[in-house]
Amino acid sequence: MHGDNKIEPGKGPPTEAILFGIVPAGDPRTAAEALHELQQLADTAEFVTAGCMVQHRRTADPNSYLGSGKLEELAEVVRLAHSGAVICDDSLTPNQAKTIETAVNVPCIDRSELILQIFGMHARTPQARLQVELAALQYEMPRLKRRWTHLERQRGGIGLRGGAGEKQIDVDRNLLRTRIAAANRELSRISQHKVREVAARPELFTIALVGYTNAGKSSLMNRLTDAGVLAENRLFSTLDTRTRPWRLPGGRTILLTDTVGFLRKLPHQLVASFHATLEEALHADLLLVLVDASSPEAATQLRTVDEVLEQLGAEELPRLTVFNKLDRVEDRGQLAELWQLEPRAVPISVKTGEGEADLLAAVQTHLAAVENRISILLPHSAGGLHSEIRARATVLSEFFTEEGCLMEVQASPAVLGRLLATGARRADPDVRSKETPTPPTDTSAAKNDENGEKR
Repeated sequence: MHGDNKIEPGKGPPTEAILFGIVPAGDPRTAAEALHELQQLADTAEFVTAGCMVQHRRTADPNSYLGSGKLEELAEVVRLAHSGAVICDDSLTPNQAKTIETAVNVPCIDRSELILQIFGMHARTPQARLQVELAALQYEMPRLKRRWTHLERQRGGIGLRGGAGEKQIDVDRNLLRTRIAAANRELSRISQHKVREVAARPELFTIALVGYTNAGKSSLMNRLTDAGVLAENRLFSTLDTRTRPWRLPGGRTILLTDTVGFLRKLPHQLVASFHATLEEALHADLLLVLVDASSPEAATQLRTVDEVLEQLGAEELPRLTVFNKLDRVEDRGQLAELWQLEPRAVPISVKTGEGEADLLAAVQTHLAAVENRISILLPHSAGGLHSEIRARATVLSEFFTEEGCLMEVQASPAVLGRLLATGARRADPDVRSKETPTPPTDTSAAKNDENGEKR
């Protein structure tokens, strides 16, 4: 930022800021429409938006981002509005930021720095704080020279090199490198711990909730699991990954993991540093990709999620797309573009419960497609496995015989292998006792037989 006048959110009165950016030539949107997401980010970072300004051009100016005429206009707007900062919708090079600050005479914050501030405000756990710190240090490294321009006057005369300013930059650069190395080592240790933690979990099917920030991931998790996860109508209301059990009709339990939201133009430093947080998502059996169907930018947000998943190496994981917030969509015809991108998506409203049964059915259909279905005999001597089977597998039917309980189950190879190794036996599915059988598990009936209780 400009000299040493660093703006720290939450300290002192809110700072008024002018938002600015570049849009392609011919883009019909107003400045407020084009910078709507940036304004949401600014609000989250506790800035007060005093105005918006865009320039229509093909590419950014390499020296000043805006053209010289538009930069003068921005400076005039800042002066008339008495704004305390300007915020750019793109990441700026150190040279571009310095040129803009010199022209407007107030701190210039680019999109990456703004997002880093927001993450810093919302980081609660030691892991999240460490990840944000690492990203901020990596962002700061190439900008050290600009931070120390006020010391240039301490250098010697013409022909002399060195001086206090240059020495201080070297000291700070070494300090940053040391801290970055230490943070990387600690995050590597955390990542290894996460891998072991995930591997040591019970053999339960795992679903990771991913999607654009504020798409409703935490709200859906709360509805399905009563998790009590913070769910606010704000960007990045939670940064930490949380996993909770989701009990399906019939008694089977699967794990549901809520992850940090994605964002357009997400700083690459954050994607890298939050890799450990997303470790559980990378090991999920199914990704539930949530999209805010009511957003005019829904299609773009869906493409952004695809890009981030590719960066994380998770693009090959099975996924089920969910169009959320149907209660806010007045004309369902507006979803035509989304349906073209994801024709098999499940439309729901977490708020009203619309489509929840369809989501459950889609998950169960996926389970049936990827798991094995066999008949096993559970001897009376292994009766203790009965509750474990119901928790980890889908019980399709069961019949009691003189030898034990004959069950038709659907489960992963790992779960089936463990059951067969701890007392269950493969059975002929056509063998039935003359005794009155226990009726098959009817998941549709079970859904409505829980006294209205949330699952």
